[in-house]
Amino acid sequence: MTEIAKRVYDHAWRIDPIVRSMMDTDFYKLLMLQTVFQRNADVEVEFSLINRSARVPLARLIDEGELREQLDHIRTLRLSRGESTWLRGNTFYGKRQMFGPDFMAWLEAFRLPPYQLERRGDQYELTFHGSWPEVMMWEIPALAVLMELRSRAVLKGMAYFELQVLYARAMTRVWEKIERLRALPDLRISDFGTRRRHSFLWQDWCVQAMIEGLGERFTGSSNCLIALRRDIEAIGTNAHELPMVFAALAEDDAALAEAPYRVLENWHRDYDGNLRVILPDTYGTKGFLESAPDWLASWTGIRIDSGAPEAGAETAIAWWRSRGQDPREKLVIFSDGLDVDRIEALYARFHGRVKLGFGWGTLLTNDFRGLAPGDALAPFSLVCKAVSANGRPTVKLSDNPAKAMGPADQIARYKRVFGVGAQAEEPVLV
Repeated sequence: MTEIAKRVYDHAWRIDPIVRSMMDTDFYKLLMLQTVFQRNADVEVEFSLINRSARVPLARLIDEGELREQLDHIRTLRLSRGESTWLRGNTFYGKRQMFGPDFMAWLEAFRLPPYQLERRGDQYELTFHGSWPEVMMWEIPALAVLMELRSRAVLKGMAYFELQVLYARAMTRVWEKIERLRALPDLRISDFGTRRRHSFLWQDWCVQAMIEGLGERFTGSSNCLIALRRDIEAIGTNAHELPMVFAALAEDDAALAEAPYRVLENWHRDYDGNLRVILPDTYGTKGFLESAPDWLASWTGIRIDSGAPEAGAETAIAWWRSRGQDPREKLVIFSDGLDVDRIEALYARFHGRVKLGFGWGTLLTNDFRGLAPGDALAPFSLVCKAVSANGRPTVKLSDNPAKAMGPADQIARYKRVFGVGAQAEEPVLV
């Protein structure tokens, strides 16, 4: 196992790549990419970095030259032969050859397109323009680079023994969390921590700790490279990106109201089994479920990713019952800002009422709160989202209005179309 403190202290070569492989991305990205490649390759999109935590002045912390070096390095990456073989021949979610030959031939030749980077005060403006299948693959590596360069900037001034103590404390914290999770006998939990991790090496260490500490209760990692190297399941389904782009392409209010369901019709054709998990909160969970077609109720489960998770799960349970489904046979995946206290509380409330899953992200792979002077390594909320499609702005409402994004007039329009009423604002930590 890599001695992380020594690796951080040495940095003996000119560029220590943060993103080492095209496979250092989340599995859901590849699943969505295949769907987009097959159906919407001609859509032009813009993605943009959004720092929700203005208190973290990224442009003052991170050297622009170092950032460009890392981004330029990512553009040189391609799938290796072994990585391609894994994607072509491995079994994912019980299905072999999940990825079709035409898609794989394209992906094997793929390299990321150019980026645009400018400094705006204390923040960076990082944007990506081009065809949807190409640009969407920037999201995960761009976030990983910014997060890790921020970590490196803080760690750069620390002495070797200081780094050893820092990582010893962080490791102890992770292990103490794992020991608490051992008390939950039917727990099913996965690593969802790629996008806002402290570093690649730290995410890999956390995954190894989960494997040893939880055994079969640890169900896998969203990170494809780590899943490949550690011989564990690659975990993930779909994200808000799909309905956001489809909604932006809608020609009128009627088409807008139907857009989230058109997305899932495509997904239903492409994937089955445990990949049929609804993400309902892009434009409000309650309204989405109330207007959902009956066939969606037969899907495997639902992912709760914003708002009060208890309320979201109760809404889903009531919806399944209203559609003649047994909630005990349905999967509820919680994935928004989880830490051990919340996992324990949700487990206690819903165990036995539904099948439970947890996607543990930032507070698994980046919980250094209180461990560095000035709390300089505390996690923060950084996202990279589609902001336009074919020149039209995208909108996300969320079940938490603090996460809403898009032009004010379009947010008002979407709230009207999707019948979103008063919402309770939740703090956004990550």
